[in-house]
Amino acid sequence: MPTASRAKHKFCRRIGKCLWNDPTCPSVKRPYAAGPHGKGKRVKLSTYGTLLLEKQKLRNYYAISEKQLQIAFAKAKAGEGQTHEKLFRSLEQRLDSLVYRCGFAPTIFAAKQYVNHGHILVDGKRIDRASYVVREGQVISINAEKSPAIAETAKKSNTTAPAYLEVDLDHLTATLVRAPQIDEANSGLFNIMSVIEYYAR
Repeated sequence: MPTASRAKHKFCRRIGKCLWNDPTCPSVKRPYAAGPHGKGKRVKLSTYGTLLLEKQKLRNYYAISEKQLQIAFAKAKAGEGQTHEKLFRSLEQRLDSLVYRCGFAPTIFAAKQYVNHGHILVDGKRIDRASYVVREGQVISINAEKSPAIAETAKKSNTTAPAYLEVDLDHLTATLVRAPQIDEANSGLFNIMSVIEYYAR
C-alpha cells in the first residue's frame, strides 16, 4: 500500500477497524494502534473523549476538515427538523460522497479527486466542487469523453449502491431518488448523535 494510503488509514488502526471496509487497510491484519504500546489494553475514554472520537470518526469517514464539519453542523442546527438527520443528509448528499457510494470511484479520496478535476457531471453540467449538495432527482454521471479510463473502471464496479441511489453502470449514471436515511450508510461506524452532543457542549 502506498505511503499516502497508509496515512489515510492510520485512524483505522487507532479504532481497530477500517472506516471504509477496505480489505487492504492495515487495520485488517493489525486491529490496534501503531507503536510499541499498540497491542496493550485500550484506555477507557472519558465522556468527552468518547464524543470526540465519534466526531473524528465522522470527519474521517467523509474525509472533510474540522471547519467543514462545523459549518455543516451550524446549518443543520438552524431551522426546523432533527439536527442529526439534517447533518447526515448534508454529508451523505455531498457530490463526492455519492460518487463513492454509487461505485464510480474506489475510495472517498478518489471521488474527491474525480470531482475536483472535472470528471463528474450533474444533470449534464460539470461540477468541480466536492461539497456540492446533490438534490433529489438530480443525475450524476462521468464525463466519459474527457475521462475514458475512469469510465471504463467504473463500469466494472461491483459496489452495491444504497437504496436511495439508482445506478446504471452501462450508461454511467446515478440518480438520487430520495433522501438518505441514517441507517442506510454508516453501518454503525459512527454515532452521529454523539457528534451532535459534542458540538452542543
